[in-house]
Amino acid sequence: MTKQSFIKGTLILLAAGILNRLLGFIPRIALPRIIGPEGVGIYQLGYPFFIVLVTIITGGIPLAIAKMVAEAEGAGKPDASKQILRVSLTLTVTTGALFMGLSLALAPWVTTVLLPDERVFQTFVSMTPMMIIIAVSAVYRGYFQGKQNMIPSASSSVIETIVRIICMLWFAHLLMPKGIAYGAAGAMLGTAVGELIGMIAILLQYFGDDRKRSKLSPQQHAVQPADAKPEASEPGRHILRRMLGIALPVTGGRMIGSFSYLLETILTNRSLALAGIATGIATAQYGALQGMAIPLLLLPGAMAMSLATSLVPSLSEAAARDDRATIHKRMNQALRLALVTGAPFATIMYVLAEPLCLLLYNNKEVGTMLKLMAPFALFIYVQAPLQAALQALDRPGRALINTLTGAVIKMGLIVYLASNPAFGIRGAIIAIIVNSIAVTILHGISVSRLIGFRFRFLDYIKTAAVMLIMGSGVLYAYRHLPFANMNWLQFLLATACGILMYLLLIFITRLVTLRDLERMPLIGTWLNDRKSR
Repeated sequence: MTKQSFIKGTLILLAAGILNRLLGFIPRIALPRIIGPEGVGIYQLGYPFFIVLVTIITGGIPLAIAKMVAEAEGAGKPDASKQILRVSLTLTVTTGALFMGLSLALAPWVTTVLLPDERVFQTFVSMTPMMIIIAVSAVYRGYFQGKQNMIPSASSSVIETIVRIICMLWFAHLLMPKGIAYGAAGAMLGTAVGELIGMIAILLQYFGDDRKRSKLSPQQHAVQPADAKPEASEPGRHILRRMLGIALPVTGGRMIGSFSYLLETILTNRSLALAGIATGIATAQYGALQGMAIPLLLLPGAMAMSLATSLVPSLSEAAARDDRATIHKRMNQALRLALVTGAPFATIMYVLAEPLCLLLYNNKEVGTMLKLMAPFALFIYVQAPLQAALQALDRPGRALINTLTGAVIKMGLIVYLASNPAFGIRGAIIAIIVNSIAVTILHGISVSRLIGFRFRFLDYIKTAAVMLIMGSGVLYAYRHLPFANMNWLQFLLATACGILMYLLLIFITRLVTLRDLERMPLIGTWLNDRKSR
């Protein structure tokens, strides 16, 4: 099995993440044209409840597996890794089957009493088979990440995305003649098929890798000394106890996020109703926010999530060696990469929010939402590596408290602001912004106190200055390019000018150096070859 370095593993996940998010915009653009913003709203209403259940089933299990497998591999105990895999599969599949049965039995009550629109019933039932599928996939992804081999996770996620997009749009189109509720349910069925194929893909890679190892094992045993003792296998209950010790605080933190998402869905719609907005309009506004604006905002977060995933086994391994220098180095790399990759997208989403949303969704209101959130997007991008650091360094409880604090603030602001007719849906947007800022700052303080980590504030000042200059350049280019009758071309050229300006500025300000490029796969090899000539 191939083990990758921290940067290489991050880049593999990043490539998959960017591809998945770019592909993900196909249904984001096409689905509203098939089932309308109200149908997207129905689809989004069912999703938060599903996320809560999946969080209960998997939660922090993949992260616990990644951490435990990384430690076992670092100690030269591959058999322990296999035992960790078996215990975690038993746990998640059992839990998944239990909650799938409960969900099917309670679906009528949940969709009529808890959720604000009973038309979500068909969508809710369509999503229940995914619980076991996602549970199995999550376990194997955690196992491969613990071995610091990011290729299976990346490739299976790309396969899942492609299949999901095709089936999602196809099933939504087939069922839409039955009504909006069935169209939304068709989209969810397509998502379930995509998850199933993704699970099959990662299982095939695991068994293929297992066969390769079994062919090598006779040779490996042949070279072992005669007096070598077989590796003692740790009892399953001890593995389970340690796994739960790592996973439960992480699950708690994610449960807060998942419940926050569910409560946000319910409270936003209820608050909009208190503000005098009809149910259908409120559902459409919520669908525009969660199904159109926020996915755009999270697109650059592919780098942050890739960094967070790679950071856990990397920091866990360094912490096991008590290597503070490597921990600080990895943290600085992760935060700088999150900033540098997210900044140009945040700038474009602010300056050209309305043209972008008109091109993608033919919806100016989504552009207004995006423009309001874009300046604060960097807090979201930096938050993921900070939270991963707390989890990798055995402080998931601190991450949980920080997340809970932010969730309480967000829920209070949604009720207070969104129920006010003067704010409406903008009240929910303000609450999401305040939550992102609060949680990121709390995570930063926690990491700083835990390891004595010092943030390089000069990098943040440089990033802000570069964003201001780039934003001015993009706005000037968009207003003065002679393509007013071709909005798409005007947008693309202005964006290209901004990206070129940004690349130049990050090298001038030394946010990125030639040495950084030399450490990257492919680019680094090419640069080193040029030097050697």
